[in-house]
Amino acid sequence: MSRKCEICGKGTIFGNTVSHAKNRARRTWRPNLLEVRAKIAGSVKTVKICTRCLKAGKVEKVL
Repeated sequence: MSRKCEICGKGTIFGNTVSHAKNRARRTWRPNLLEVRAKIAGSVKTVKICTRCLKAGKVEKVL
């Protein structure tokens, strides 16, 4: 299973951590994903979405 938002496509980003001495070390930034039961196209599905999409109301959450 991928670490990607199923609504906006936000995924893992790679880059460098840079210290004060300009030493560089590779690292990753992962999206804040939640597995949520949501109503999509009239049916209830379990989807992985980022918290930004959930907060923006792009998905209707089902309890």
